[in-house]
Amino acid sequence: MKDVPILSLAYYGDAVVELLVREYLMSTGSFPPGELVKRSKNFVTCEAQSDAAERILGVLSEEELTFFKRGRNAKSHSTPKHGELIQYRRATGFEALFGYLYLNGEEERAKDLFKIAFEL
Repeated sequence: MKDVPILSLAYYGDAVVELLVREYLMSTGSFPPGELVKRSKNFVTCEAQSDAAERILGVLSEEELTFFKRGRNAKSHSTPKHGELIQYRRATGFEALFGYLYLNGEEERAKDLFKIAFEL
């Protein structure tokens, strides 16, 4: 897993987080698609993911923390459209962590961290 470029893990992790958000939202009731999109923004913005990352830092294993930090510290060629640079970097670390977990076969751990991260 250490051979996979960290920004590739973040790219994959973005999809993992989106899937977890959709699974959660679908489990909360039936809403029109527009409402689902609106509610998903509480999870997928860099600001929301930055805050979520802060909530899970204390429960990460050493290896998980390593992947988070690698993602957070990665030099991205993108600039944040919303939020501050530090929030964008934390969100990238958050996504890299979730990419790592899923590609490492740790889906249940990812789901558990997702619940803690978003206080569900």
